[in-house]
Amino acid sequence: MAVYKRGGVWWYRFKFDGTLVRQSTKQGNKRTAEQIEAAQKTQLAKGEVGIEKKAKAPTLRAFAGRFAAEIEVRCAEKPRTIGFYREKLQRLLEYPRLANARLDHISEELIADYVQHRSTKVAPATVNRQLATLRRALRLAYTWRIIDRLPRIEMLQGERNREFVVSPEQEGLYLEIAPQPLRDLALLLVDTGMRVGEALALEWPDVHFEAAPGARAGYLHIRGGKSKNARRNLSMTARVRATLSKRASAASTLYVFAGAAGRPYVGTYLDRVHKRVRDTLKLPKDFVLHSFRHTMLTRLGETGTDAFTIMKIAGHSSVTVSEKYVHPTPETMEKAFERLEALHGGGTNMGTVPESPNATVVVSPLV
Repeated sequence: MAVYKRGGVWWYRFKFDGTLVRQSTKQGNKRTAEQIEAAQKTQLAKGEVGIEKKAKAPTLRAFAGRFAAEIEVRCAEKPRTIGFYREKLQRLLEYPRLANARLDHISEELIADYVQHRSTKVAPATVNRQLATLRRALRLAYTWRIIDRLPRIEMLQGERNREFVVSPEQEGLYLEIAPQPLRDLALLLVDTGMRVGEALALEWPDVHFEAAPGARAGYLHIRGGKSKNARRNLSMTARVRATLSKRASAASTLYVFAGAAGRPYVGTYLDRVHKRVRDTLKLPKDFVLHSFRHTMLTRLGETGTDAFTIMKIAGHSSVTVSEKYVHPTPETMEKAFERLEALHGGGTNMGTVPESPNATVVVSPLV
């Protein structure tokens, strides 16, 4: 009896007439599962049921086009995401053993071979992004019933978290020598906490120089993005307003940060320009464009901004992500109690606590 347990239920697996038969019994009892397997074999032998001939799974290289097309549909409003998957998919296809393997033959062993091969060339973070792409492609094939099993893909340990915080001095030097449009982009990121992709997708209709009713400053509207909370409005600081006003006066395209063709700048191009500025200033490699967003959120936390407000400003998926920026000091906690006391009128509207434990508290009836 070839039954095995998977996910709390028993499956059977055997070959009949040269064809592999594998099916869930949907049973948690092994003996019942064995009976179902025996009945299936009997029905096949008598010709009472047939075996649906399943087409062979394509190779990863052959499947790549379908996967890329699906990503373009699903992420139509996220060009950076499309570019990310396109680039990582290309890296996967550079390894012949993986590229030429049928999807149902991509095993944990083959994935381990790929990891060992790539680990000699790039950092763990890069390998993990490629593994994430492979995992999404295989999950799509599983959803489309091209394969009936997903191999286990484990990410590499040792990935560095790039949490570099830019000091005010470093920020000043950077903005002084950075060429356009990098300078304006960096200033926008460090003053609003926007993601790089959100800033590059920003359109002029989303820039509101006039304040909304009840507000004091103009704002930027983020239509959506990485998380469910990405849609939000961000207030303009004085220098963001001045920077965007200057860009608006010379704008001839829909996008705030548009290249010669009128389309948004590509993130990889700006990354290369940023690297040159970073090297000129002799700053560490952990300083990436995203560091400006991280710096802004860190500064918010240092001013005592609560995690829920940071979540709304950053567009985080949950407050758990935002909590890492909040580090209450004893002074901050004491000020919280002071604000509470001020809210209560400094204690003048509060009842007096009896000095003696035996004292009687008299409560006046409501009028």
